[in-house]
Amino acid sequence: MRLRSLRTQLTILSFAVTLVAILAVLFYVTPQLQSSLRDQKLRALSETGRAFTPQIADLVRNNGSDRQIDRIVSSVSDRTNARVTLLSVGDGDFGLQLAVFSDSYTDNRITDLELDVADDAARSGRVVAGTGASREGELAQVAVPIRDMDTVSRIALYSAPMADVEGNVALIRRQILIAGGLGLLLALAGGFVVSRSIARRVRTLERGADQVASGDFTAVFPTGKDDELGQLARGLDDMQRQLAQLESARRRFIATASHELRTPIFSIGGFLELLEDEELDDETRRQFVATVREQVERLGKLATDLLDLSRLEAGSVQLRREPTDLGELTRAVTAEFAPALDKHDSTLDVRLAGQRIEAVCDPERVAQVLRILIDNALTHTPSGTGVVVRGVRRNGAVRLAVVDDGPGISAAAAERVFEPFFTSDDAQGSGLGLAIARELAERMEGSLEVDPAPGRTTFSLELPA
Repeated sequence: MRLRSLRTQLTILSFAVTLVAILAVLFYVTPQLQSSLRDQKLRALSETGRAFTPQIADLVRNNGSDRQIDRIVSSVSDRTNARVTLLSVGDGDFGLQLAVFSDSYTDNRITDLELDVADDAARSGRVVAGTGASREGELAQVAVPIRDMDTVSRIALYSAPMADVEGNVALIRRQILIAGGLGLLLALAGGFVVSRSIARRVRTLERGADQVASGDFTAVFPTGKDDELGQLARGLDDMQRQLAQLESARRRFIATASHELRTPIFSIGGFLELLEDEELDDETRRQFVATVREQVERLGKLATDLLDLSRLEAGSVQLRREPTDLGELTRAVTAEFAPALDKHDSTLDVRLAGQRIEAVCDPERVAQVLRILIDNALTHTPSGTGVVVRGVRRNGAVRLAVVDDGPGISAAAAERVFEPFFTSDDAQGSGLGLAIARELAERMEGSLEVDPAPGRTTFSLELPA
């Protein structure tokens, strides 16, 4: 479990990243540096050979004495800080032969000099650079051919030890190892401290999440720093508040729904007991039966509304979007209310701006919202109240409004009118219709608003066209 902990994993990760970086420098950068220094050494030696060989070549072509040639070779060696060896080129029984004509080193500090580079220069007639081995270590060598007429007669071989390059590379490698060791220790310590701080904050968030999961919505998620964990803490805190609100709403919903269901059930039970009385006259019995029928209808509507609202909140309502003529849809829905209008002694006018008002929407759900709004207007207004349904398309949106000339609603009631089970008067109704209508409007990416005014109430459904 300790190896699986976030603190241990972050510490190991920090150590591993630092170790990989050190190894990359040691085994990738260092060899490249060594190769670069070797190439630089050879280039510098090549430039030296090209610069000083003409002095030796002039003396050779002018048939200078051996002593003069030895002196110029030693002088060039002193000025270039390199061993200078003058080789003669001739043909032997075994092909091209090289022989030492003059050498700046007479104390044998460098022995067993390899002549492969000089041999290549004699054969190709070009300046050749390379490396060779000696008893005292590896050498950088540059061979510069000296021509007599069109024939290579001498080779000026410049040799310099590679020990300084190897020493510099070895020094750099040691410094990398020392710095890398210190870096690993710092990475281990820093990774442990940082990971422990992160792990502590994660455990705090975990404990808070466990509290919320167990139903305790008093948990606090400290944000601390403004980093990813701080953002996570703010997100969890927002989630906790929303869950607390949902839990409170759920309890209120259950309590209110239980009360709303209990009222018609008790009413039906009471009237059924009264109907068992054999001494009831026919007129009273008919009244009781009519009342029971109203309560059953109310109970059925309440059950249907509760089912619709629960499906909406659960997200199980599927929308079917299609091009729809909202003018034709509005006229069809208003025609359904002819019996209710006759009973309510009210009028219902349809006023559309244009013959066709088209939008891409779910026609069944739009019709459901219109039925709720018209039914709400008839339920909460006195008999004889006029109702108007208006429709218009403007600025890329479609607006359907249901306006009644009733007494209106107060501003305080307008703020709560879309809450489940809220009713602004004592009229019959479950108080769920407007909550369902607004939820449907929002699912269709639209909005449902109320505009309260004295003597008039307007509910407006706006949908994207």
